[in-house]
Amino acid sequence: MNHPPVLLVIAHGSRDPRHAATVQALVRRAGALRPGLRVETAFLDFNLPSVTGVLDRLAAEGVRDVVALPLLLTRAFHAKADVPAVLRQAPVSLRIRQAEVLGPSPLLVAAVERRLYEAGLAPGDKSATGVVLASAGSTDPEAIAVIAETARELRRTGWCSVRPAFASASLPRTEDAVRALRAEPGVRRVAVAPYVIAPGRLPDRIAAGAAEADVLADVLGPSPELARLLLARYDGAARAAGRERVTAAAV
Repeated sequence: MNHPPVLLVIAHGSRDPRHAATVQALVRRAGALRPGLRVETAFLDFNLPSVTGVLDRLAAEGVRDVVALPLLLTRAFHAKADVPAVLRQAPVSLRIRQAEVLGPSPLLVAAVERRLYEAGLAPGDKSATGVVLASAGSTDPEAIAVIAETARELRRTGWCSVRPAFASASLPRTEDAVRALRAEPGVRRVAVAPYVIAPGRLPDRIAAGAAEADVLADVLGPSPELARLLLARYDGAARAAGRERVTAAAV
């Protein structure tokens, strides 16, 4: 009997206990959407289980196929360097396919809007509300470009204006984007939407920068859209791995 690949969700990790709890809640929600799929969670740093620990355990249990999904919104340093490096340490008996990072995706835009509505806004408020899309930040130009494009996609859904902001590594900061939106014509309300998955030091910095905003939304967390996106990325990687095995067998 052929078993589907195990889904291994790889999160960054944090000293903040809220981070791991939120990641686990998201992974549980994704698993509940796909009964029968084995889903595991591992962390690159700070939290247990470690990626190498989970991979060693899976190999010892006789698992052969794994889809490793970086729980990241952009394809920056962690996705390009850290995750591949740790996967190279896996037991040779495992066939591992690294899935694409989560962003960009319309599901992420939908998750941001969900959090804004949960914070008290309504669809009718969009035409007079400016939104700061506040991410953790990166020095990677590709990641910065993806955040900018996501802000444009959010703007196309009808918000009066959307500006990206960053908690570290890049500018502008959240508080500066809030003030810039205040000065824009037609903006009567300013909301900050954290474009981060789980709480931690940088999301707290985003919240502090939102002090002058009218609305602060929650992190994306275990939203249904994010759970569906995990499975979509898993399916894409599992299909690609299956096609490669069929091609290799035919050669």
